[in-house]
Amino acid sequence: MNESLKIPRKLSPTKYALLTGTILLTSAGLITRVLGFFYRIFLSRTIGAEGLGVFNLIHPVFGICFALCAGSIQTAISQSVAANARKGRSIFRTGLVISVGISVVLAYGIIQFKDIIANNILMEPRCAPLLIFVAVSVPCAAIHACINGYYYGMQRPQVPAFAQIMEQSVRIGAVFLIADIMIKSGMTITVQLAVLGHLIGEVASSLYTITAYRFFPPKMASDAAPIHSGFRDTAPELMQFALPLMGNRLILNILASAEAILIPSRLQMSGLSDSAALSVYGVLTGMALPFILFPSTVFNSLAVLLLPTVAEAQSEGNERRIGSAISMSLRYCLYVGILCIGIFTMFGDDLGVSVFKDNTAGSYMTILAWLCPFLYLVTTMGSILNGLGRTSVTFVQNVISMVVRLLFVLIGIPRFGILAYLVGALVSEILLALMHVLTLKKKMDFVWNAWDMIVKPSALMILAIGIYYAAISFTDPFDGLPLFLKTVLHIMALCIFYLGLLLGAHVMKKDETET
Repeated sequence: MNESLKIPRKLSPTKYALLTGTILLTSAGLITRVLGFFYRIFLSRTIGAEGLGVFNLIHPVFGICFALCAGSIQTAISQSVAANARKGRSIFRTGLVISVGISVVLAYGIIQFKDIIANNILMEPRCAPLLIFVAVSVPCAAIHACINGYYYGMQRPQVPAFAQIMEQSVRIGAVFLIADIMIKSGMTITVQLAVLGHLIGEVASSLYTITAYRFFPPKMASDAAPIHSGFRDTAPELMQFALPLMGNRLILNILASAEAILIPSRLQMSGLSDSAALSVYGVLTGMALPFILFPSTVFNSLAVLLLPTVAEAQSEGNERRIGSAISMSLRYCLYVGILCIGIFTMFGDDLGVSVFKDNTAGSYMTILAWLCPFLYLVTTMGSILNGLGRTSVTFVQNVISMVVRLLFVLIGIPRFGILAYLVGALVSEILLALMHVLTLKKKMDFVWNAWDMIVKPSALMILAIGIYYAAISFTDPFDGLPLFLKTVLHIMALCIFYLGLLLGAHVMKKDETET
């Protein structure tokens, strides 16, 4: 048969589901992140950097509660349903009962001991009244996490995707409306408004997912009849996977919480006042990090869908499919990560000034830019390891990484200020990414080519930067525009140069292979 007449091979149903699901979740994530940027800008200009610092101090409490009652059970539901779709509804209902039960107990505990938590753990009395809002949001988070886990396991990501958009849209709309009413009434906007917005978003997301499940439950792809099992039959199997993961996430969240709580106090030891320390912490966590994490939307979506996909492939004994998923994830994490290094090192200062009116935020971005490839690798490789059932390995490696970062916080910040934390974050993420990749390499066979995945895209990024500077040296067509719009257009130009070179290199390699 003539080679030119061959019909291109179609994507398999699994690959098609993974691709379309990733695109859907990524699109929802991008919309959510864009909305979130406007929200962050609003908060930074209304409650200020110090207010952002106080707001971010209460997140560890929610994170620990979510790890205990929702996150681990969501993952367990997702993986268990993917491995046995016929028992999916029974697994989901069991997980929901356990998750909501734990969340109610946790919410009651937060409300009862809010003053102790604020004064003795968070070391910030202003957090006490805010913890009530956090407590009420915990059961809501548990409900929509379990429903999302069920839809992910059934490889139906539409409801979780729209739930993200719903949560963020309602949160922002409610906060803007309340803020407008407060301003017109002459009331002062405080950090309490941001926490109220968090609660409103969680309530909206839970109501949406409940409605979706009630009227549009996910259906099995096959015609096989569902298997109905009781609580006593499904609970042990579900919790056998969830409990180790719950313990892992709890310890990791405690370590992360310790880091979040220690940073302001260690900054005070470096010579900053209480207000200045919270402001620096607010700039770091509320302004710089959201920009760095923005591209991770793609890889968070991919990671969520990779876990059940890899679990299903492992149950089928399809190692080739798993190796292909690992290689694809490695390649695109590094491609995008290298692009982000170029973007944030070149335009970090302009983004900090134009968006947040803060030079410090831009300085942090230029340093944190080097995190990007490793941050994205950790997200996807960790999800694949979990999908392969290696949760204990990912746990140990994450603990090692967190301990390294905590050492930089404890020892470095009092001597070198916030720079010690930025360096520690980079060192710990590089270490964690290497551990994840080496562990996968020992377990699975996948394609790893340092020349194609690191050297070539890095060289093309440098070439793209050279083309960019050569192009604007003659004339800058965006000169005279507002700084933010000008910066965005310059970033788009750099992306076009880089992606064009990358595509050209890929086409050339394909032609050489065919010849």
